[in-house]
Amino acid sequence: MKPADEFLLRIALKHGLLQRAQLPAAGLLDARTEPPTLATSSLARRLLAEGVLNETALARAMAAELELPFVALGTLAVTGDVLAALPRDFVIKHQVFPFGWAQEQLQVAIADPLDVALLDSLAHVAGHPVMTWVATEKDIREAITRHYDPSKQLMAQWETPETAVVGAESSLEAGVGLEADAPIIKMVQDIILGAVHQRASDIHLEPLERRFRVRYRIDGVLAEASTAPAKRHQLAIISRLKIMANISIAEKRVPQDGRVQIALAGRTLDFRVSSLPTIHGESIVMRILDQTQLRLGLPELGFAAEDQARLEQLIASPDGMVLVTGPTGSGKTTTLYSCLHHLNHPDRKIITVEDPIEYQLSGVNQVPVRAEIGMTFATALRAMLRQAPNIVMVGEIRDRETADMAINAALTGHFVLSTLHTNDAPGAVARLLDIGVKPFLVAAALRASLAQRLVRRICPHCKRAYQPAPRELQALGLTGAQISGAQFAEGAGCSACHGTGFRGRLGIFEIFLVNDNMRELVYGNTSAAQLRQRAKEGGMRTLRDDGIRKVLAGQTTIAEVASVTVGDID
Repeated sequence: MKPADEFLLRIALKHGLLQRAQLPAAGLLDARTEPPTLATSSLARRLLAEGVLNETALARAMAAELELPFVALGTLAVTGDVLAALPRDFVIKHQVFPFGWAQEQLQVAIADPLDVALLDSLAHVAGHPVMTWVATEKDIREAITRHYDPSKQLMAQWETPETAVVGAESSLEAGVGLEADAPIIKMVQDIILGAVHQRASDIHLEPLERRFRVRYRIDGVLAEASTAPAKRHQLAIISRLKIMANISIAEKRVPQDGRVQIALAGRTLDFRVSSLPTIHGESIVMRILDQTQLRLGLPELGFAAEDQARLEQLIASPDGMVLVTGPTGSGKTTTLYSCLHHLNHPDRKIITVEDPIEYQLSGVNQVPVRAEIGMTFATALRAMLRQAPNIVMVGEIRDRETADMAINAALTGHFVLSTLHTNDAPGAVARLLDIGVKPFLVAAALRASLAQRLVRRICPHCKRAYQPAPRELQALGLTGAQISGAQFAEGAGCSACHGTGFRGRLGIFEIFLVNDNMRELVYGNTSAAQLRQRAKEGGMRTLRDDGIRKVLAGQTTIAEVASVTVGDID
């Protein structure tokens, strides 16, 4: 006789879920026995299987008896950070399911709250305090299948949406006739599913001399995938990806670009695919664009309160230009989208010209650049101004023609947002002058420029306090006065962050305001170095200054800030 079965039987009798008279008829219990004893160790399961007991009612009664909360998992939406808190193999083996966080405690649904060994293992494996909830075995089993078993659930939800891909003539039906369980198709699906599960922004498939390497860019850092296809599968996998992206599999000598949309687990992911011929075969890079992960809000970007207030004031201008600067991958487009989201009201007309359009913004007219048919930034911008917009966003100012058009728009009653590739905020002025824009036009049109970088955010699930070594403090030039009251932190590494100690990224910013004093310097063709010095004397916080503030607040680490502000010499 199993104690757990006897306990369940007592609960069922106590809560009226089972009548003693039912047991002899079922041949499971001698009615004369007092207290009840089990005729079989699997009584509880037999009662449930024969419909004598209701599983949900029994689970609720057990939760009430043990003074534990009950949860009906159903189609409960669970975020990735919660799922990552317990290893997939552990969840499947022990049939438990994590479904949320509450006051830094991991909420886990279990079917057998009497399994003391399992409860001890949960806290140890999770690395966090655990709050156990009671759920039915059926709910837990279905929830695990929905969230943890890609071979059964995610693959079943893998489909191609009917909407056509931007720039493509069809809806990616090529290759549909292949067998669904073909090895190459499954390899490609596993690669993409692995990237989505690990929150990667890019997938890099790189042919090397003796192997075929697959890497994911996670929070800005490349890491090799845990499993990679064999070298012999290289050509087949690349061909499959090119078919999906609707680009030629016959052409292997020149670079090609394509796009593919995949519906996965109830959301649509957009992939920008780039192929590049190399000595050992074609290298493929897939940029993952997930609309559901785009956080369109200035607070989410990591602005300090005063910087956010200053930026909101700047973009509320009826005319003029604000530029966002930084290298590729520093989050400039996301910042522009967040500004447009803040400005997007029914009484304003907003038009953008982008190459390419990364995310679709509701209520905004977005125009794609098509250079092959003459639709350049300058051409699109010229046509856009005839549409009487209030706000114009130019994806990037690359040449004098586009710069002149943007400047003229800013001077004729339009508010213009755009990006430039410069190292710092004052450098935007020098870049415009180098392109060929007249100094007096820059001085009149430019309201401000914003430089930014991205640093990794310390994982909230394994965050812990630490005291940096003196050499680390010297790396940022931190003084004793600055570190007084600082909350230095680091990530210990856990399943939620895949052992890195970081989860997600935030921005560090530098805002260069073109006030009257700066306007005179710009008009006088002052050098970028002098502009920067005068701006700092006037109170401009540099990228490193903003990074230091976020280190002292325990949001990121000294090493992260030092690595992205190496050129920021005070």
